[in-house]
This record gives sequence, structure tokens and C-alpha cells, in this order.
Amino acid sequence: MDYVIESFRHGEIILDQTPEYNKTWIELKSIIDGISDLDIIEMHESFNPRPMSISKAINTIIKNKLSMNEWKDESGIFQEDTYSGRRWRLDFAKESISLEVAFNHGEAIAWNLLKPVLAGELNHVKKEVDTEIGVIICATKELKVSGGFDGSVGEFEKFLTYLNPLRNILTVPTVIMGLKAPKSFIVETQNIDGANRGIVHRL
Repeated sequence: MDYVIESFRHGEIILDQTPEYNKTWIELKSIIDGISDLDIIEMHESFNPRPMSISKAINTIIKNKLSMNEWKDESGIFQEDTYSGRRWRLDFAKESISLEVAFNHGEAIAWNLLKPVLAGELNHVKKEVDTEIGVIICATKELKVSGGFDGSVGEFEKFLTYLNPLRNILTVPTVIMGLKAPKSFIVETQNIDGANRGIVHRL
């Protein structure tokens, strides 16, 4: 997949130039680069019932590829059982990098940005993961439109509007990766048996 990157607090420079991060960063970019349109179509059409958008397909492909490369999924931010629920977990972590795949509601944007900070800063609650840099993968506006995403999903462009107001709170260097639209197909929403389903149309 093609993508655009926004670097916050020099996140991309740190990932590119720091030996302890560079290998993992190259690995992550290679995983995203290696996701083809055909991969997405085949995964999307394998679900029964078929989802409205390709978000589940992309999420599943990323999860499978990360797991094969020893990224830990559903990694807890804190060790205490009180904070063991899904809200208090990172999507993925490897070494000191936290990764969120954020295809959820726009209201969760601030929380997605804040989770790597919670995992990185000193806290009154003992941490399970010590994060030094965060990466957030989300959809661009063009992917939302062509991929059948719900309009309420928080897109890359909206993530960027949160950075300056939260600058004093978001202390961990972060890279936001916005996935661009597939080149060879679009998804059209059709109502089938009373539910919205995403039908792939090749260009």
C-alpha cells in the first residue's frame, strides 16, 4: 500500500537514524509496502458476512504480518489487573515502539495519540511496556471514500489537527502513517438482506 507520513517531535528522523529502531522501522514499512490490492480484495471477500469496508481486511493483513515478525499484539500498557481491559492495551509493540492501527471512530483520535504517551512516560501505575516512540496507522480521506469506510472513522487529515492543541501533552515522538487508496479497485456499499456490504469493483 502507498502511504503518507507525518512526523511529530522528530519521530521519523529518530526511527530512520537511530540504530536500535531503524531495523524495526524498515521492517514495518516493508510490511505496509508489501500489502497489494489483491491481498486486500482476497481478504475482504473471504469474510462471511462481508463487511461494509476494507478496514477489517487491512487490519487482519497487518496483524498477521506483524505477528509473523514477532510484534506482540494486545500488549498491556500497565501491569495492574485493574487496567487489563481493551482500552488499556496497545495494538502492537516491539522493542520500544508502540503501534496503533486506528480505523475507529474519530472521537478516539485523542486517545489513540495518548496511548503511546501513557506507555512511555513515568506513571503512578507500573507499566508493562516502556515506549520510546509511537507509530499510528490510519486511513486517509481518499482511502475512506474508495474503501467503503464509515464517515465517522477518524482519518489521517483529522489526526493532524490534533497535534498542535495537544503538543504539550503528546511528549513521545510519533509517526502518523496515512494509508492511501488502492489503485486498482473501489468498494461500493450495497444493501444486501438489510445490511450494508462492501462490493469490490475493479477499475
